[in-house]
Amino acid sequence: MMQMLKAGGISPLTDNLREPDQSNPRGYFEFEPVKRLRIDQSWLDQARGRAVKVIHLLMPQLPIDGRFQYRVILMKRPMEEILASQHVMLEREGKTSADQTLLAKAYQSQLLQLEQWLRTQPNFAMLSVNYHDLIENPQATADKIDNFLGGELDVEAMARVIDPALYRQRGPSSAKD
Repeated sequence: MMQMLKAGGISPLTDNLREPDQSNPRGYFEFEPVKRLRIDQSWLDQARGRAVKVIHLLMPQLPIDGRFQYRVILMKRPMEEILASQHVMLEREGKTSADQTLLAKAYQSQLLQLEQWLRTQPNFAMLSVNYHDLIENPQATADKIDNFLGGELDVEAMARVIDPALYRQRGPSSAKD
């Protein structure tokens, strides 16, 4: 998603500290201060008009006092694919993952709570993007994102960055790579 937004003309807020690797060969587009959102929000002004990757658990830590208007693009992907991807990444790093069933329940509950919370916040607008729709029809997804963000993005460039070969952790109904 961050690659699409960048290609479309929205500058990402990133520190480039986490290098691309086998799990994510195009990079991570992370900004380390986001991880400290609960205790430090001093960087938020530099995020205005930019794309910022914020994990779901930290979204409610964003100020809701009206100083900021947020546009949240929530990527929806089958839980088994998310967990498989995380498992492979952790394995490559020599780490072990927690019980998949427990993780699935926890993540699903957290995401449901986040979506419910976002719907009640007047300074948040949310667009859900289906991961499989994005892979299968990047142009249509780029058009939706462009419309959601105001209609000034380069949707052709956004669609071109989608590489189906990077879709490696597939659900049970897909062939495994």
